[in-house]
Amino acid sequence: MELMEVILSKENLNRAYKKVVANKGASGIDDITVEELGSYIRENQEEIISSLRNRTYFPKPVRRVYIPKGNGKERPLGIPTALDRTIQQAVAQPISDIYEKIFSEYSYGFRPNRSCHDAIRQALEYLNIGYEWVIDIDIEQFFDKVNHDKLIQILREQVNDSSVLNLIRKYLRAGVMEKGIIKATKTGVPQGGPISVILSNVYLDKLDKELEQRGMHFVRYADDVLIFTKSEVAANRVMTSISSWIERKLFLKVNATKSKVVRPTRSKYLGFTFLKNGGQWKVKPTNEKKTKLYQVMREYLKRGKAIARPLAVTIKRVNQIVMGWINYFRIGMMKQFMDEFGQWLRHKIRVIVIKQWKIPSTIFRNLAYLNRKYKNGFNDESIYKVANSRLGWYKRCSMDVVNFILNPTLLETKIKDGAGLLNPLNYYLRNVGI
Repeated sequence: MELMEVILSKENLNRAYKKVVANKGASGIDDITVEELGSYIRENQEEIISSLRNRTYFPKPVRRVYIPKGNGKERPLGIPTALDRTIQQAVAQPISDIYEKIFSEYSYGFRPNRSCHDAIRQALEYLNIGYEWVIDIDIEQFFDKVNHDKLIQILREQVNDSSVLNLIRKYLRAGVMEKGIIKATKTGVPQGGPISVILSNVYLDKLDKELEQRGMHFVRYADDVLIFTKSEVAANRVMTSISSWIERKLFLKVNATKSKVVRPTRSKYLGFTFLKNGGQWKVKPTNEKKTKLYQVMREYLKRGKAIARPLAVTIKRVNQIVMGWINYFRIGMMKQFMDEFGQWLRHKIRVIVIKQWKIPSTIFRNLAYLNRKYKNGFNDESIYKVANSRLGWYKRCSMDVVNFILNPTLLETKIKDGAGLLNPLNYYLRNVGI
């Protein structure tokens, strides 16, 4: 059965459609939403399938958007139309099935049953058997610089259906629309479409195979590559030869300023850095990622916005953000950081609670009620002083009265509408795993 027929099979197309609908996402340049996609496909199904089979289908240009990166710069994304996302997904599924059998064991990005955590664990395994020099290869603008002819040449080794290769090339050259102007795409695989993930892995599989042939110890997650050696001399030699190979064979440029040979403690990979603890190499979140968590929380908990929301809404959203962060970084060592962050977070919530009570009489009444109910032991005079203090909200909430009455247990379990504030340290300790 030809690959195009596998792609156009009812089962494969239905699976692709369900995946696109589940992922939701914005509409492309035709403004057809994911919700409208089903009826559009039903009305045009025969024409779409026929044009794909006869090579007369032409993808629409992707809509260019930019998302902020952690370093303050922006990453360009290309949003295909909902229909093109479905077709790309239908193409990607069988191609992924073909390549999963031949991809490297040390490639972890965007593959079934593999994750960032697996890549980190593999890196730690290398470090803990003595490969303590790290070569961090930074491929300059990888997704924008992929050579189309080289990619099709690599694909042809496993994909022998000319109709499929023709369609893929059309997607590569579909162009981008930015500020109403369509620009041609002569190189690159636009990030944002389902097919870009598998195509990037296919392209860089050549690098994986070269590293394996040389007997290198490496991990790769998408275009993030680390190579491990036992000495600085070997690391510098590998850096030079692999950089040259990438430029000669894959027509990509290695960023000389960002690529480096370093000790593990100065290496950053997928948001983690390495440290030695008890004679063993471990990981922890980078300082940049910790700072970013604080920034996100500060922005969401800005007093003016936060007091205007119901407290339960605020706490539920805070819990979602913090749980997501911990779930990603849980394999790292961060007990002290979680403790400090939890104290800071509870203080921010106390400020919001007290500020929502607004007037001194309400603050006094509510604190006095909680003090009596949970037997905190403060007298009315102490509570009155806090309620009528001329100190700012932040300093007022640092006083013992507020800290003890609005204590961690109360915040975690007694907030109205079923929303208890997550204790970051306890959640981390329950879910820690490496």
